[in-house]
Amino acid sequence: MTQTGIDIQMILIIFMSAVSIISLVISIFAIARYKNIYRLYDSFMRGRDAESLEDIILEEQDRIEALEEADASNKEVMRTMNRNIRASFQKCGVVRYDAFEGMGGKVSFAMALLDYTNTGVIINCMHSATGCFLYVKEVDAGTTEVQLGAEEKGALERALGYVHD
Repeated sequence: MTQTGIDIQMILIIFMSAVSIISLVISIFAIARYKNIYRLYDSFMRGRDAESLEDIILEEQDRIEALEEADASNKEVMRTMNRNIRASFQKCGVVRYDAFEGMGGKVSFAMALLDYTNTGVIINCMHSATGCFLYVKEVDAGTTEVQLGAEEKGALERALGYVHD
């Protein structure tokens, strides 16, 4: 005892006992938490229906490889389709007109058919009382080497998108 009447050894024993009890509670809580985590880990490692995690990973790897092969195949098909689409006629312009007086009904026409690069043909079909005349002119990158009639030029301008109906 000291002058104040407090026994330091008793306080130290009570303090150490409290620390020991707190340590014991924390240890019990840690052990319970560890068991819970271990149970979850064990369940995860066993997988569904007692399959191993390795089997699941290998199955997923096979699926991914199959998807990559399908993706490569689909990309090649898309490239082929893109080439085909660019080579096909995508733009069309038509002008109907009366080629000869007295025919009526605008049965003659000029039609421009162009691909992605504005290359194609202009077809001019003129109907008369005695027959039908068909002319074809080549178009390269939106221009022709031969002079176009007014109807042919109109059809080309519509196909190029310069004129809208």
